[in-house]
Amino acid sequence: MPLSKLNPEQYAAATAPAGHSLVIASAGTGKTSTIVARIANLLNNGIKPERILLLTFTNKAATEMIERLERSFPKRITSAITAGTFHSVSYKLLQSLGTKVALKQPSELKTLLKSVIEQRKFHHLSDTKPYSGAYLYELYSLYQNGGANDSFSSWLSAKNDEHAIFADIYEDVLAEFEREKENFGYVDFNDLLLKAREHLKNGEVSFDEVLVDEYQDTNTLQGSLIDAIQTKSLFCVGDFDQSIYAFNGANIDIIGSFSTRYEDAKIYALNINYRSSASILALANKVISNNPRLYEKKLIVNREGSFKPPRLLVYNELIDQYAAIADMIALSAYAHSDIAIIFRNNSSADGLEIALKERGISARRKGSMSFFESREVKAITDILSLIVNPKDIMAFIHICEYAKGVGSALAKEIFEAALKLGHGSLVKGFLSPDTSVNIAKNKRHNYELGLFDHLDDFAPANRFETLSIDDKFKKNPILSLGRINEHSAKFLNEIYAFLASPRPLSAKSGIDAVKNSKLFSAIAGALADKRATLKNGNIDLERRAQAYDKIYAKATLLSEIAQKYRDVESFFNFMTLGASELSEGEGVNLLSVHASKGLEFGKVFVVDLAQGRFPNFKLMAQGGNLEEERRLFYVAVTRAKDELYLSYARQDKIKNTSYQPSCFLVEAGMAQEG
Repeated sequence: MPLSKLNPEQYAAATAPAGHSLVIASAGTGKTSTIVARIANLLNNGIKPERILLLTFTNKAATEMIERLERSFPKRITSAITAGTFHSVSYKLLQSLGTKVALKQPSELKTLLKSVIEQRKFHHLSDTKPYSGAYLYELYSLYQNGGANDSFSSWLSAKNDEHAIFADIYEDVLAEFEREKENFGYVDFNDLLLKAREHLKNGEVSFDEVLVDEYQDTNTLQGSLIDAIQTKSLFCVGDFDQSIYAFNGANIDIIGSFSTRYEDAKIYALNINYRSSASILALANKVISNNPRLYEKKLIVNREGSFKPPRLLVYNELIDQYAAIADMIALSAYAHSDIAIIFRNNSSADGLEIALKERGISARRKGSMSFFESREVKAITDILSLIVNPKDIMAFIHICEYAKGVGSALAKEIFEAALKLGHGSLVKGFLSPDTSVNIAKNKRHNYELGLFDHLDDFAPANRFETLSIDDKFKKNPILSLGRINEHSAKFLNEIYAFLASPRPLSAKSGIDAVKNSKLFSAIAGALADKRATLKNGNIDLERRAQAYDKIYAKATLLSEIAQKYRDVESFFNFMTLGASELSEGEGVNLLSVHASKGLEFGKVFVVDLAQGRFPNFKLMAQGGNLEEERRLFYVAVTRAKDELYLSYARQDKIKNTSYQPSCFLVEAGMAQEG
């Protein structure tokens, strides 16, 4: 049983009485074992599994904990526990309550917001360049995560004086954006939490115990969701020294104020480290002790044996640093999968990846473009979405990005026209339009909000009479939109042809139908052209052929993945909620500090520990602080089990910049202040 293997600290936490418990779980102290044991204790004491809620920050973490429980309890019990990320649990909750939502990735909603903001003018108010749709979306998410009480325009004006003049336009753009989302039934990850919170506040769902993993990473919105849950007992596990997501809205005050927010709060601490050597832990303790102590704690080593002490490597130049580390790895007895190079700046990873490749060493770089994020994979799922969800405006806009002369605003116009012609159905609007419908529309006029009144321009419907497209589609009123040219008309004809094909019966048949369509062939051709275009503008035909083959190879692989799912809807849920946590490749682990969190390796290199690079002055100036940078350093070094190497270079010849050692190396006693 899980409880029998616990140390006294873990046992005390796992068997704590019902109430509000906070467990400070330092790096490598067995927090997962403690959470699993806590759930086992609840089940042993008669708490029904369906009355237990486990909130994690990755679905992988939730799956691992449930799998550990299955060693002691039958699957019929463990499967009844509600477990997953804040977002996946909220999604399940809304589904169980009959609330239908179409979850969209941020990249897709950024495109929708872009189509709205492109219709606005800003130059009449100021010469300041307005925010792009993508950046405005990021700001809006940060605003929501922070749980601000004032309006977005007030919040933005306080953060950026230069853009305060546009604040009312931004506010109106976001209001229209929300209306568009509501119209199409779209929600993003924040919307999931907001909608679930309202249901929880109404007491529609309750639990006997709520467990929260990585509590230090909770943002204000997630904190309010926890507060809204009707529960008799709250069990939170986290470590304030590993709070490194402030840039994403994480609020360290949530874990810091736990003991004052709850009258019956009990604080437990896990201090025995089972991961790292004594010298690695001594270094970690020495540096992190320079941060304020929210709760008393200190890592205690449990491992026995003789290990190399942490070593500082100093080089004259950046390239020398990367080359030397690659050489050390080439000669290392450790399996490449048990080696990690941890960096603070992406530029560091680029240099290291090149150095490793030159020596024939494969690398697994977390954070770079994954299979699921590639444009061809997104294009396939977007095309399939036209049939699965005919109201998916973002899928349509994404697809039209490959049509010459069609921007986001025109794509949105075409989509809205098709919906009108099809009385709410995109498919009908393309295949059997109601020609009696007037697709012209007056646009809103408001000088201060950047809206200028005009009617859509129209052209004769028969202007594409000689064009090589389907005769039936030639008569579609969509083609009367004036800004549609011959190239875009041909592309729209391929959309028409795909929509006219038989409806797929399964996820695999759907992917295969897309893969074999002329529409995807056109997109693949456009992508291959772009990837084979040389600096002089010419296309390398051999490179183009290779790119085209790789695109279709990914389509084939996606078809194989889809084979595991019975229906298209479950496949889309996987692509939306689960794909972002998957990664491909093998070899040396090239990880940002954030990506390294929760992992451990036999040998670890923490690179570019130069003042200005780590701590990163640029990011500190954008809202970070030295305490957060120190926590990042703490997370990085505590990933190491046996060997830890810290390194920096004195100079970057390309930038003609000299560096002093990081203040964290000085605090660790490994370097002197310059």
